[in-house]
Amino acid sequence: MKLLVRVIEARNIPAMDPNGFSDPYVKLSLGKQKFRSKVVKKCLNPSWCEEFAFKVDDLKEELIISVLDEDKYFNDDFVGQIKFPVSQVFETNDKSLGTAWYTLHPKHKKGKTKDCGQILLTICFSQGNTLADLQSLGDHGSKKLSSDVVTESPLLSSNAPLRSSSPLRSEEAASSKEEKHPAQTFAGRLAQIFNKNGDAVSTTNAKAPDLTVPTETASTAISENAQEEQSTSGNFQELLKSMEAREQPSEVSNLPGVVVDQLYAIAPHELNSFLFSPDSTFFKSLADAQGSTDVRVGPWKLENGGESLKRVVTFIKAASRLVRALKTTEDQTYIKADGKSFAVLVIVSTPDAPYGSTFRTELLYSITPGPELPSGEQSSRLVVSWRMNFLQSTMMKGMIENGARQGIKESFDQYANLLSQNIKPVDAKDIGSEKEQILASLEVEHQSDWKLAVLYFANFTVVSTFFIGLYVFVHVLLAMPSTIQGLEFVGLDLPDSIGEVIVCGVLVLQGKRVLELISRFMRARVQKGSDHGIKAQGNGWLLTVALIEGNNLAAVDSSGYSDPYVVFTCNGKSRTSSIKFQKSNPKWNEIFEFDAVDDPPSVLDVEVFDFDGPFSEVTSLGHAEINFIKSNISDLSDVWIPLQGKLAQACQSKLHLRVFLNNTKGKNVVKDYLSKMEKEVGKKIKLRSPQTNSAFQKLFGLPPEEFLINDFACHLKRKMPLQGRLFLSARIIGFHSDLFGHKTKFFLLWEDIEDIQVESPTLASMGSPNIIMTLKPGRGFDARHGAKTQDKEGRLKFHFHSFVSFNVANRTIMALWKARALSPEQKVRIVEEESEAKNIQMAEEDSMAEAADDDSEGKSIHSEESGSFMGVDDINMSIVYSSVLSVPTEFFMEVFGGGELDRKVMERVGCLNYSYSPWEESEKPDVYQRQLYYKFDKCISRYRGEVTSTQQRSRLSDKNGWLIEEVMTLHGIPLGDFFNLRLAYQVENVPSKSTRCNVQVQLGIAWLKYSRHQKRITKNIVSNLQERLLVMCSGLEKEYLSKSDPLVI
Repeated sequence: MKLLVRVIEARNIPAMDPNGFSDPYVKLSLGKQKFRSKVVKKCLNPSWCEEFAFKVDDLKEELIISVLDEDKYFNDDFVGQIKFPVSQVFETNDKSLGTAWYTLHPKHKKGKTKDCGQILLTICFSQGNTLADLQSLGDHGSKKLSSDVVTESPLLSSNAPLRSSSPLRSEEAASSKEEKHPAQTFAGRLAQIFNKNGDAVSTTNAKAPDLTVPTETASTAISENAQEEQSTSGNFQELLKSMEAREQPSEVSNLPGVVVDQLYAIAPHELNSFLFSPDSTFFKSLADAQGSTDVRVGPWKLENGGESLKRVVTFIKAASRLVRALKTTEDQTYIKADGKSFAVLVIVSTPDAPYGSTFRTELLYSITPGPELPSGEQSSRLVVSWRMNFLQSTMMKGMIENGARQGIKESFDQYANLLSQNIKPVDAKDIGSEKEQILASLEVEHQSDWKLAVLYFANFTVVSTFFIGLYVFVHVLLAMPSTIQGLEFVGLDLPDSIGEVIVCGVLVLQGKRVLELISRFMRARVQKGSDHGIKAQGNGWLLTVALIEGNNLAAVDSSGYSDPYVVFTCNGKSRTSSIKFQKSNPKWNEIFEFDAVDDPPSVLDVEVFDFDGPFSEVTSLGHAEINFIKSNISDLSDVWIPLQGKLAQACQSKLHLRVFLNNTKGKNVVKDYLSKMEKEVGKKIKLRSPQTNSAFQKLFGLPPEEFLINDFACHLKRKMPLQGRLFLSARIIGFHSDLFGHKTKFFLLWEDIEDIQVESPTLASMGSPNIIMTLKPGRGFDARHGAKTQDKEGRLKFHFHSFVSFNVANRTIMALWKARALSPEQKVRIVEEESEAKNIQMAEEDSMAEAADDDSEGKSIHSEESGSFMGVDDINMSIVYSSVLSVPTEFFMEVFGGGELDRKVMERVGCLNYSYSPWEESEKPDVYQRQLYYKFDKCISRYRGEVTSTQQRSRLSDKNGWLIEEVMTLHGIPLGDFFNLRLAYQVENVPSKSTRCNVQVQLGIAWLKYSRHQKRITKNIVSNLQERLLVMCSGLEKEYLSKSDPLVI
């Protein structure tokens, strides 16, 4: 009678090592029988999937299962244990405890409150063995027929586990054999010593006749059991369905070595059937291609009460240059089969190979769903990984691993080629080209202006106004002219009663509403999609958004419909769709591309507005946020996004989008980004290995495109300092700690951080500087358990200190934050602060270099006395405005004085939120500078761009006027980062008249990047600037006249 124990996996194992992980393994003992599982390195949720068999002689014995952490140089750490009386298993109805999770307990009662994790076990009794079991036991060498089948020979009994994977097992099994069989005769021992075939001598003794009859009986029983199992195994698909109903692991990690990673144009369940179904001929075809012979494929069988699905495959592997032909046994076991994903663990044993008893080769076939193909077909991803599991230590370990690696690579090259001949492989590049086909298939819904006008103006307001106007017109034709009375005179006919006043008011209001509708319609027809059909520029991460349609958008107009349009914002850039009139379920079919960036975007903001005209306050119909870090890119290729907001949630509004994020640089994008960060940090940044990046992505649940830049050991300051590790990547900053089994894990987006400050060392920070990160209001609430404080406005603050290398950590954090989170104004301010600190040190060097720079200063627009800071070689300046104004020079200069006139003129030309700094004297005498910031009104720019500007004021060389030079940077408009604007206002006195001044404005465009739209953009900028200058100058003359003569309006 045998007790079978299957150790499947464990979860929530406490961290026992300083690195925040453990190296767990399982130790099992029943009486004097002891076994040990393999060690899973650096894992807190290990998976073993191993089986052990114990011979039971006494039901009073106790099965003890312990989990320990392996230490290389010290004693192994005890994690937890659980005990089972054998009688408890025997007394159950089916002599099985089934598969269940068991809580591990500490060794001493004092640690009852300690969380030791849980382990998943299957424990049951086995009264007999099947033919396949006997074959597998014989193939493993150390496993022989049990005494339950052949009772006549005690030498044939064994207590070895069903699957060995530890160096200690064979030793322990051997020791148990010696203890269990002390009855061997002295003559038998001498025969084994002096005869090379000692086993044959011992078996051909007087006990040989006793073996014949039980062997026939055993073979008969075995064949009967095999027939029963064959008949009860059922259909392969039915067996898989029975597994789907049972609890399965949520995720199966690949083994260290990956030999196949390919997408195939086939559904996952079909690929699984093609590879592992009993009816499939693929395995035999592969054996023929590789020269393998004597292939025997056993049937799939449910074991351990239906918990596992297994089969055994044996064949003779063809000889190679290094190894002769070998008998090979594969134990194939389904670890996961939920209908969508499949995982098969294959343990390959070759006992006849040199040192074959010291190792096993483990293969893991993982089949998962791939991205949906443009044709609508499903795809599957097949990953085959492997590792060597050494049962005993051997000096030939390195040679065995190298030989196995070479052999496995050659075998699976043939495997992949044969599979590609039967199933079409899918290339990632083909998916990209098919993406272009999907986008090309989208057709924009074109409607004529007349049809849209009829649809838009066919409402009660317009129709009633038309009939009222027609009625009034007929009345005018039929009515006789009235007599002049009251205050009337010829040409002015006033209403003669209250009723007439009301009628006139109604007519005026109706006319006003119709004119507003006409204005809105004309403006909306002008506004098109911001870049529909325009390809993005640059190489890197390219974001493409296809806006398909909307559903159940809120109706805010009196007509019961709305005029929706969508604004997409990513990395500070916006794209706007066209306006759909009188639609609750609009269809756009428009494509928007964002220019390529070096690092992948984090968030795409989507907001739907109702168009009410250019000067009306916009109404939001709903908004949504697509987080690329928390979403799978393949899932966004065709998705309905529910909108948030009161109106959207009330109507259950949603948008149909197709979002694609592609890397056009390939692997070079990571290297390019790291090299750019190295310049900012001032230190070499090491490129992390794929295994490290994979562990980082799994730790925080990140997408595959996220890559680790650096990590630092530090303390998180809350009520008590928490030791952990800070991980930095291009899009997030994450913290992880696992201290005494208590896990703390969170990450923040760089865009969510509003400010980063460094606090001087204190006793509370253990003499280390503090890095304080303040988030924007309402952001990062998923990580609020790691924040130290929260202010009244909802800003979370995170404190980090005790860095091993504070300077490197601080520089890296600041560089990554500046690259992603800072707005253009903040970047300008930080750069100015840093430059001010450097100016003090560079002042002496500048004074010494002034003499050498005299020649180059002669190329400036004006001499050094004028203080000009733009060289002729920089840009080509051209005159865009020149006029003689009827205002004095001193009055005109008040526009740049920072007073009431300055603000009034800027607001008149369409500048909102206008702010400025006071004039400050620069390093050169009589030269002053100031900073400006304002936003464009949407009547000036429908993108409502922002402007940061630096102005410099100086006297002309002849002291007869002023020169105002300005450098403008535009933000939030298409291609705004491709150029800078340079303006020069030259204001001179008119000698003949003191109340007039001559104004000349020059414009230059400094192109920072090439664009094929340079002429178009230049023309637009010049025309817009000329209009603004006309408005500004005419407003100045009007203000001067109103001040000089108050009666002039």
